[in-house]
Amino acid sequence: MTKPNSQKPDANRWQLRLYVAGHTPKSITAMANLKKICETHLEGRYEIEVIDLLKNPKLAAGDQILAIPTLVRKLPQPVKKIIGDLSNEVRVLVGLDLRPA
Repeated sequence: MTKPNSQKPDANRWQLRLYVAGHTPKSITAMANLKKICETHLEGRYEIEVIDLLKNPKLAAGDQILAIPTLVRKLPQPVKKIIGDLSNEVRVLVGLDLRPA
């Protein structure tokens, strides 16, 4: 049995990709801050993919990652990027073009 609309992407669904380098303090902080922001402002409407560039350095080229940690908003379009540990929530919301909940 398939779920209804399983073939169509959800227009309200956010796809986020966080590039990190191992378990450094900045990487851990960025992951925690991103999860908190998503739970607060995108509850149930987001997917986070964490890419460790120490394990997969070639993946940095696809999204043109020059610094880490870097957050990439894949969906909704257009693609947006935020560099840093995501500790400034207002800056992250503005950077993602996300209205506060």
